[in-house]
Amino acid sequence: MTSTEALLVGVDGCKAGWIAVRGAFGMAPSVAVFASFAALLASFPDDAVIAVDMPIGLPELSGKGGRGPEALVRPLLGARQSSVFSIPSRAALYADTNDFTTMEVWYAAHIRASEVAKTTSDPPRGVSIQAFGIFAKIREIDALLIARPDLRGRVFESHPEVAFCRLNGDQAMRLPKKIKGSINPDGMAERKALLCRHGYEMGFLDQPPPRGAAADDFLDAAAMMLIAGRIAEGEARPFPDPPLIDRVGIPVAIWA
Repeated sequence: MTSTEALLVGVDGCKAGWIAVRGAFGMAPSVAVFASFAALLASFPDDAVIAVDMPIGLPELSGKGGRGPEALVRPLLGARQSSVFSIPSRAALYADTNDFTTMEVWYAAHIRASEVAKTTSDPPRGVSIQAFGIFAKIREIDALLIARPDLRGRVFESHPEVAFCRLNGDQAMRLPKKIKGSINPDGMAERKALLCRHGYEMGFLDQPPPRGAAADDFLDAAAMMLIAGRIAEGEARPFPDPPLIDRVGIPVAIWA
């Protein structure tokens, strides 16, 4: 799939934690689920190149359209641009870090995060339910990159629909992966065909995802692995170019 000798890892969040597709030149890809991002990192060599579908690098003040990368990639995606969530400030991300034992507690925490987000955004903007749903995973990666600066040069943010667009000659996917929350078989088939054009075997992509991950999580992680390859070979482009740097020194860019 790539001429680089590095181990390539594509990652997406999933219900059980994180789903990772790994591969390298001359090696058939494999897929596994990890309960934590730290466990995922520990299972791969220190020189593995990792592309993950999760925001990396957080603003102190969130501008129009999010941190900056989101606003840059949305115009590439046409009808798929709603898949790119605006990411609020670090203060909003850390407004409530408790475990949520009931839906009432979860919704109350969402309201608190939205209140903080409104005071740290210009123009003032709350937090979408979809974005709030991944806050814990964003914090998980953020904490690791704060504690381990060495990871900042090998763990890269990407986004599946931006990845599919770039892999498709800068043409966005025609069909959605999901319609009203349910898998859209035609949209999945469109993406599988594209992934096969970049070296995957259809038999690999057609297998059931590991327990705790959904079929679209699996495809997204497979796309992320191809972006890891593009990064390793110097072919990927960051949005913006050069990347921004957040207050704690973490690069802020969507790579594809």
